[in-house]
Amino acid sequence: MPLYGHELSTEIFPVQAGLGRVVSLKKEGDFVGRSAIEAGPPADARVLIALTSEGRRAGRADYPLYDGEDADATEVGTVTSGALSPTLGHPIAMAYVDPQYSEVGTELFIDVRGKRIPASVTALPFYKRKA
Repeated sequence: MPLYGHELSTEIFPVQAGLGRVVSLKKEGDFVGRSAIEAGPPADARVLIALTSEGRRAGRADYPLYDGEDADATEVGTVTSGALSPTLGHPIAMAYVDPQYSEVGTELFIDVRGKRIPASVTALPFYKRKA
């Protein structure tokens, strides 16, 4: 679930957080934020993704994401929240990244206190209860 102050803020459009469906522009008349929603985010605005990784070290809020593990890799995003999932048994995180790095299966690297750990973009939700 997106958390205000991490995945949601006054600077983030609902569509960037995967919540475009909750804001209806079919409503008659004006409402606070309508003109901003109609304008939409810039084409290169970062989008929210889910990440999973191995081991016990989780990316935390404000940790940078890179497109490689070497020193000349490019920073492509920022972790917004993360934790070791007791249900799944491995680290999970959410992050905003440049749109070209949002495809499920893309490998990124989280800088966890100076060490870059591999993480894979995955689909949300992280967990679905079996019916």
